[in-house]
Amino acid sequence: MLARPAFARSTIGVAAALVALLLAVAPRYGPHRDELYFVAAGRRLAWGYPDQPPLTPAIASLVDTVAPGSLIALRSVSAAAMALVVVLAALCARELGGAAPAQRLAAIVTATSVLTMAIGHLLSTATFDTLAWAVVLWLVLRTLVRDEPRTWLAVGVAAGVALENKTLVLGLLVALVVGVGLTPAVRHHLRSPWAWAGALIALLLWVPNLVWQAGAGWPQLALAGDIQDEYGALGERIAYVGLQLAQVSPLAAPLWIFGIVRLLRDDRWRAARPIAWSYVVLALAFLVVGGKAYYLGGLMPVLLAAGSVALVERWSERRITVAVVALALTAAVAWPIGLPLLPASWWASSPYAVASDDQTNTIGWPAVVASIREAVDGSDAEVVLTWNYGEAGAAEWYGVDVPVFSGHNGFGRWGPPPEGAGPVVVVGFDDTSGLLEGCREVDRVDLGFDIDSEEQDASVQVCTGPVGGWASVWPRVLRLSA
Repeated sequence: MLARPAFARSTIGVAAALVALLLAVAPRYGPHRDELYFVAAGRRLAWGYPDQPPLTPAIASLVDTVAPGSLIALRSVSAAAMALVVVLAALCARELGGAAPAQRLAAIVTATSVLTMAIGHLLSTATFDTLAWAVVLWLVLRTLVRDEPRTWLAVGVAAGVALENKTLVLGLLVALVVGVGLTPAVRHHLRSPWAWAGALIALLLWVPNLVWQAGAGWPQLALAGDIQDEYGALGERIAYVGLQLAQVSPLAAPLWIFGIVRLLRDDRWRAARPIAWSYVVLALAFLVVGGKAYYLGGLMPVLLAAGSVALVERWSERRITVAVVALALTAAVAWPIGLPLLPASWWASSPYAVASDDQTNTIGWPAVVASIREAVDGSDAEVVLTWNYGEAGAAEWYGVDVPVFSGHNGFGRWGPPPEGAGPVVVVGFDDTSGLLEGCREVDRVDLGFDIDSEEQDASVQVCTGPVGGWASVWPRVLRLSA
């Protein structure tokens, strides 16, 4: 069994610095389209939605109740989640025998990661999925290294909660089982009643969402197929490999890859090898099925921890200090990909805008809603119908004084509008023929920035009503997409 040094409390300072930075930029630009959707979903709480389990909308609902319309409050939860991920990276280094220098290195590289910054800035399912993976992996590492089978119960609780946020953690659990099976030193855990009890706990916690999905006809499976079609092309698979190497920071890939190598080759870490195998299994699986690079983000803290412990054992303190500075600075160069550090007008015309569309999806919502309000006021419309959930969520977030509907994902289940409701303001539809009648275009949305957004130049129309009634056209309005 590995000796466990004292926990390096200095890593808490690293986590606190991360929170301070994330909160400082939290109100810049505006809410992300997904954040707008999560708040809307949280106002209609259920055990599931067509595109996700209920945890993230429930968190959004709680924050929205306590501090309505506050981006700082909404995003403070994400900042706190990433602070915990930083601490968990240090704890993983400790479980592998790393003293304070290794723990600090793991914490700093995790905190300054481009991925950490990006998902810590926004309230998203990916934020809590990354935290859940970090918790599960730390508990699994602790269970295997200490050979304490009872901890599988805690793994089961963590996994069950994670499954109520995003089903992706199921892939991690399967990969870990494969990893344990490939590692003779810990294979006995597959026969442990504690491990099976943990699996049962996870399943029981997942049941409410499974029941909801079954009752709704398993829409998440259809949505998963849409994602696979979108990201399964050869170009996307090449990009997947490149993003794997770059998503922590431009220079950090050698560190976590070194962590995988040492986990597989260092005899002291035999019990921890399933962690490395889980990355190998999942990386190949996502490459084949069309997964996204950030799906593996939750594995990065433990792999960086392993690399940090191994590097500190080989390098002098001076070389480690230089490495820390270099890794942090190169990561900081890429932060504007996920953080609103630049003026919005600068960012929109910069290379960062090409690297990620997350910031694009936070810019221009007041302009969208202003166009909707003007159309409502000029037509005495009774309802608004939007093409996507971002537009619908923005109309609810900023307010347009009439009910808002959309056929997109969860919003589709919250419609249709009441029969007889009209006139209707229609946003983002390229073609309303056969759906709505008496339509006339009254505006085109101008976000004020030259950015690649669904909303830029979107049509705003006023129509007298649906063709044949809302119940008749609603099935053709419904759509699922990522």
